[in-house]
Amino acid sequence: MKNFQETSRMTSQWRKWATASALVLATAATAAPAWAQTAIRSINSTQQAGVEVVRIELSQPLTEIPRGFTVQTPPRIAIDLPGVVNGIGRSMVEINQGNLRSANVAQAGERSRVVLNLRTPSGYRAELQDSALLLILESTSAQAPAPNEPVHFAQSLNSEAQSIRDIDFRRGQDNSGRVIVNLPSNQVGVDIQQQGQNLVVEFLRSTVPEGLRRKLDVADFGSPVQSVVTTQNGDRVRMVIEPKGAWEHSAYQSDNQFVLEVRHQKQDPNKLTTGPGYAGDKLSLNFQNIEVRALLQVIADFTNFNVVTSDTVTGNVTLRLKDVPWDQALDIIMQAKGLGLKKSGNVLWIAPKDELSAKEKLDLESKAQIANLEPLRTQSFQLNYTKAEEVFKGLTGQNNSGGSGGSGGQNASRILTPRGSAISESRTNQLFVTDIPSKLEEIQALIAKIDVPVRQVLIEARIVEADDKFGRALGVKLGSADLRGTRGGIPGYSVGGNNYLTLGGNLNGIAGQTLQPGGSVGAGGTGPDGKPVFNTQFVNLPANVSSDSFGGSNVANFALSLFNATANRFLNLELSALEADGKGKIVSSPRVITADQVKALIEQGEELPYQVATSSGATSIQFKKAVLKLEVTPQITPEGNVILDVDVNKDSRGTLTPQGYAINNKHVKTMVLVENGGTVVIGGIFTQDEREDESKVPVLGDIPYLGNLFKNKSRTTSKTELLIFLTPKVVSERAPVR
Repeated sequence: MKNFQETSRMTSQWRKWATASALVLATAATAAPAWAQTAIRSINSTQQAGVEVVRIELSQPLTEIPRGFTVQTPPRIAIDLPGVVNGIGRSMVEINQGNLRSANVAQAGERSRVVLNLRTPSGYRAELQDSALLLILESTSAQAPAPNEPVHFAQSLNSEAQSIRDIDFRRGQDNSGRVIVNLPSNQVGVDIQQQGQNLVVEFLRSTVPEGLRRKLDVADFGSPVQSVVTTQNGDRVRMVIEPKGAWEHSAYQSDNQFVLEVRHQKQDPNKLTTGPGYAGDKLSLNFQNIEVRALLQVIADFTNFNVVTSDTVTGNVTLRLKDVPWDQALDIIMQAKGLGLKKSGNVLWIAPKDELSAKEKLDLESKAQIANLEPLRTQSFQLNYTKAEEVFKGLTGQNNSGGSGGSGGQNASRILTPRGSAISESRTNQLFVTDIPSKLEEIQALIAKIDVPVRQVLIEARIVEADDKFGRALGVKLGSADLRGTRGGIPGYSVGGNNYLTLGGNLNGIAGQTLQPGGSVGAGGTGPDGKPVFNTQFVNLPANVSSDSFGGSNVANFALSLFNATANRFLNLELSALEADGKGKIVSSPRVITADQVKALIEQGEELPYQVATSSGATSIQFKKAVLKLEVTPQITPEGNVILDVDVNKDSRGTLTPQGYAINNKHVKTMVLVENGGTVVIGGIFTQDEREDESKVPVLGDIPYLGNLFKNKSRTTSKTELLIFLTPKVVSERAPVR
């Protein structure tokens, strides 16, 4: 196929192409077949009643009006003249009158094409007058109707009403909505009109079955189309499409299938993309039962590509396209006929998909055969930052850790060809590869990418523990003793007659004072004078300092004793009180440096022993760690930030139990993104414990003021806070860490 493109004076590149095209066309005209009798004699333009008429004079009259098509960008009109040769003697005719710039004449085989280069887009109407072809150009206002005026997409060629077969809705890849109508034939006329925010499509001289007269609610498809309503309106089928938002539409018809596509409007007004991946110049095509090869020639003439069509491409197609990119039009044609495309430079080879697949398979088989016969070559690679053994395993697809080997087993991850082999040498960290030259080049490019120094990251963690403790405790001991019984007198107090009452802290103390049988004389021990002392405390509520807030401090005591002159009756009082206030802070700062995406671990602490029973009943000693540990895996992002996969443990020795020491555990595990040199708090724990305790003797402890002798009180407050800070720093290659 020859490739033809219209002339434009806009750019110097276009003028260069026009000169080369003129030489080709002149050669084609010279080589025209002798049997071609009709020839183009002249092309001129005139103004008749305000209408521009292009007159193409021929040597013989045409039998029918030739076919043509219009192009919106750049504005052109192309007319195909079968059996006509170029008799002007040149390929370009400069006119520069009205809307017409120039005309190009191209001859290829059995036909010629006249291309009119316009200033603004325009339609045309063709007439035959004697031996001349008249092209009456429509005005610009007629070519671009107002939004509320109908656009005649296709003329109605059927004389009787025909029934529409099916109506469907589908969602496109770019979230567009596609209304697909299966027409009974390609003779049905179609009008498209925008009314307000709705889009109205009318099918002329047609009917729709009762089952298709319905409303399609398609809002859930995510396209601009919300609903499609189909009704019968006289001899027309009326379809109202309701879009929303900013939208645009395009329509095309292939044989008996009409497709209206509504999509979101592009934000960039200068971009001519109207479909997914389509960015070619827009064109309009209207052909009835045209050969596919001829239609591909039309695309070739419009673009800058040379189109080579396989001999197996046959068949006809009916196509109506309006203002669609040329690459989308080519895709529609190939999909309709099951064709495939292969691009090489500015040449497009079009053939059936099976033929393309078979040729690609033959090409690959030929390359494989050449690779099997190509001589092998050995090349050595010196590795600086990567171990040769690791690269060797990757090339041969081996999972073992052997340092050297031959071709290795066949593996899906093998990079070498089946004939290739590799040997790694760990002493000098070299790799020797034997393979075909093309594969050696791939391996060299691969090694150049992976044999690079790995950046390092310094991670510094600061673990801050702070605590604030306060405790206050008050207590009392109250007791009495009566020694008259042990010294020959009568203990206790008379309560009438021969009855006496004795006070004591417990039964043993009272029995000892009154010399009762079974009583424990000297229940409280023996004093310095060797005489018995009785434990007669009836209020024993000392200060409670068991809380951790007191830190194990000893309580302060104050005692009073009231006794008679003979020292044989005593009233004892002991007061105990303690107030403790403590503040502390522990700062731990582990630091570790590691390579990018390599796990690092640093820990410090102690191992505590504890007993474990075995299955035989014996016991054994095992150890449990109580350590400060920082485990981190850094990853440097392309922006220079650092992703940290961090695991921090801060353990300490706890209370002692019969089984061993308890472990106070503080643990944080997370993943965080931090800027280089920045600091982030990855965890914080704040606890506050407030407690008030009171123990008292019932009834007596509730007496105002005096009740304090029969109770004890304690109040404790404890606050602890844990914060963990992380600071990663990417180590510069020029500034080593000291």
